[in-house]
Amino acid sequence: MPYRYPIRSRTHWFWIVAFMIGVVSLSLSSSTSAQTPETSQQRDQRMAWWREARFGLFIHWGLYAVPAGEWNGQTNHAEWIRTTAQIPLAKYDEFLGQFNPVKFNAEAWVLAAKAAGMKYIVITSKHHDGFALFDSKVSDFDVMATPFKRDIMKELSEACHKHGMKMCWYHSIMDWHHPDYLPRRDWEKDRSAEGADFNRFIEYLHGQVTELLTKYGDIGVMWFDGEWESTWSHAYGKPLYELCRKLQPNVIVNNRVDVGRSGMAGMTAEGEFCGDFGTPEQEIPATGMPGVDWETCMTMNDHWGYNSHDHDWKSSEDLIRKLIDIASKGGNFLLNIGPTSEGEFPPESLQRLRDIGAWMDVNGEAIYGTSASPFKNLEWGRCTMKKDGGGATLYLHVFEWPKDGALTVPGLGNGGLSAQLLASPTTALTVTRHDSDLQITVPAAAPDAIATVIALKIDGEPIIYDPPAIEAVSDILVKPISVSIAAPSGALEIHYTIDGSEPTMQSPVISGPVIISDSCTLKARTFHNGKPASAVAERRFTLVQPQLALRLKGTQKPGLSCGFYPGDWRTLPDFAGLTPANTEHVDAVSLPPGPVQERIARLYAGFIIVPSDDVYTFALTSDDGSRLMIGDRVVVENNGLHSSLERQGVVALAAGAHSFAVHYFNRTGQAELTLRMAPVGQPLQPVDPASFMYVP
Repeated sequence: MPYRYPIRSRTHWFWIVAFMIGVVSLSLSSSTSAQTPETSQQRDQRMAWWREARFGLFIHWGLYAVPAGEWNGQTNHAEWIRTTAQIPLAKYDEFLGQFNPVKFNAEAWVLAAKAAGMKYIVITSKHHDGFALFDSKVSDFDVMATPFKRDIMKELSEACHKHGMKMCWYHSIMDWHHPDYLPRRDWEKDRSAEGADFNRFIEYLHGQVTELLTKYGDIGVMWFDGEWESTWSHAYGKPLYELCRKLQPNVIVNNRVDVGRSGMAGMTAEGEFCGDFGTPEQEIPATGMPGVDWETCMTMNDHWGYNSHDHDWKSSEDLIRKLIDIASKGGNFLLNIGPTSEGEFPPESLQRLRDIGAWMDVNGEAIYGTSASPFKNLEWGRCTMKKDGGGATLYLHVFEWPKDGALTVPGLGNGGLSAQLLASPTTALTVTRHDSDLQITVPAAAPDAIATVIALKIDGEPIIYDPPAIEAVSDILVKPISVSIAAPSGALEIHYTIDGSEPTMQSPVISGPVIISDSCTLKARTFHNGKPASAVAERRFTLVQPQLALRLKGTQKPGLSCGFYPGDWRTLPDFAGLTPANTEHVDAVSLPPGPVQERIARLYAGFIIVPSDDVYTFALTSDDGSRLMIGDRVVVENNGLHSSLERQGVVALAAGAHSFAVHYFNRTGQAELTLRMAPVGQPLQPVDPASFMYVP
C-alpha cells in the first residue's frame, strides 16, 4: 500500500517530498549518533530557566473543542472524544469545516498567563487525534484545512517572544488519524491496518517535530505524550530525543519521549531512558525528590479539552495551595486550560488565573527559583527555600494561621534569625527560641486567608532536627547488607546502636555505612552541640532462610504457559475455579504487539530459576490489575482497575527453580504488562526469558 496522506496541490506535494528527504536524512543521522554529551554543569545551565519558572500554562486545544464534550447525548467526552465516542474517521474529519476560532487572540492568551505569574506556555501542537494547530508541510490534517486558515502556533509563538514567555510544544506520539500509525483502535473495524508501515509514520513524526523546532524560534520544552502503546520503544524514543537536541541544543524534553515513565505518577523508572524531567499527571508526589526534576500537570476541572458541561472547577484557593505544595517539594506546576471552539478561555479559567495572579503579585518571590522545603512536615502549611551566599531564606507558607499569635517552626537549629511578612515587608516580626523550636510573633489575623508568606532569614545551611534517615535495600537479609544512616543537616552528629538500646553521646558515631549480618534493631539519633537534637529513628532487620528451590521432574521446556480467560473482569478472577478458553506457550511475562485485547484475563504459570541465594526485588507494571506469586506467596499485589501502575515486592529465594505465576486482567482501554527483577540494591532489569521453564 503506497504512502498516502492528504495534500493540497502539486506545489504542496513538491514541498512534502523535499521536506521528507531532509527529514529522513536528519532522522537517520541522529539515530546513529551518540546522545549529545552533556556535563552536569551544562545540564544545570540548560534547565536553569525551567527551574526558576516553577509555574506554566498547559493548553489542550483542537478539533475536539467543536463538540465541546458531547456526542449522542453523552456529555463526558473531551480531547479523547474520537475514541471514547468511537467516531469513525470520516465523521471526525467533518470537524475540520467547523473549526473557526474567530475570537482567538494570541496576545490576550499570553498576557492572561503572564498576569497569573506563569512563565511558559505548553500547547498541543498535535494531540492524539492527529490534527495539527500549525501549518505543516507534511500534512493537510492541520489548521490550514479549516475555515480559520491561520497558523495558530506562529501567532502564539510571536506573542510569547514579544512578552518574555517561553513557548513550548506538546506533541503527541500517538496518532489516531495517520494511515501508518499502529496499533489501530480495537473498535475501528472499518479501518484496516493492512499496508501500514510504522517506520514510515516515524518519518512523518520526525518531520513535524523538525517543523516545530525550526520554524518558530526558540522553543523551551518539547512535551511528548502517547508513548505507552506497544509500538513505541526506546529504539524510537532515543532518536526522537536526539533529534530535538540536535535541532535546538538547549531545548528541554520530557520523559514521555521514551518508555521509562512509570504510570501516571510520571517518574522515570530505572534504566537508560531519555527525558529531562518527570511528568506526574493529576497528582502531586507525596514527598519531595531531591536531585530530580519533575512537573505536575493538572486540569482546572475534570477534563483537559473543553467540555461545556464540566462545571467541577477547583477553587482558586485549592489551585494556589497546590502551586505552593508543588514548589515546596521542588517541582513545577503546569496548569491546564481547554479553550472553546471560538478561541476563548472559559470565564471560570480566566477568573482563576486572575486570582492566582493577585496572590503571585505579592508572594511570587516565594515560588520563583525556590528549592524544596528542608522540613519533612509542617502542620500549619509549607516551606520553600532560597540559598543566598552564606545563608538562606525560608519562605513559610501559612495555611492555618495560629490563634495565639505565635507561629512555631519546629526543629530548626540555625542562628542569625529575622522574619518579615511578604505582604508587609517593612514590618519586622519577633523571633524567639524555645529549646529546639522557634516562635515567630505574628498579627492576630492572617493578611491572606489562602496562604500568608513569612520570609525567615537564617545563617548557613538549614539545620533541621529531624531523625536520621536509615536507608537499606531490604529489611530482610540472606547475607550481609550495607546500611546508610544520614542526618538531615551536615552540622549534626549521628550516634547509633544495634542492641536495642537508646543512642547516647557514648554510642558509636556514624562515619560510613553500617554492615548488618544478623537480626537486629538499629537505632539512630542526631546530636547538636553535644545534646540530643531529634527523636530516635529505628529499623528492624531480620536474617531469614531463603525459600527452598524445587527439584523439577519430568520434561521441562523454556518459557511459560499462558491461559486465556475472557470476561468483563473488574478485579482478578479466582483462576483455580476457572477453565481457560485456550492455553498458549509464551516466552515471557508480556503482552504481544498488535491491537489491545479487552475483557480478558491471563494466567502465566511455570517456574523461575534464580542464580544464587539472595533477596530479590520484583517490579510488576500493569494496566489493569496483576499479581505475582512465587510458591504460595503473593510477592507483588497490583490488583484492581487502574492505569499503568508499578508495584514492587521482595522475597528471599534459594538458588534454583521456584513455582511461579503472574495473574493479569485488562477490562477496556490501554493494556500493559511488564515484569522486572534484580537482587536487592541492583538496577531492575526485564526478566531474562531464559529464566522461565514450564511443564507442557
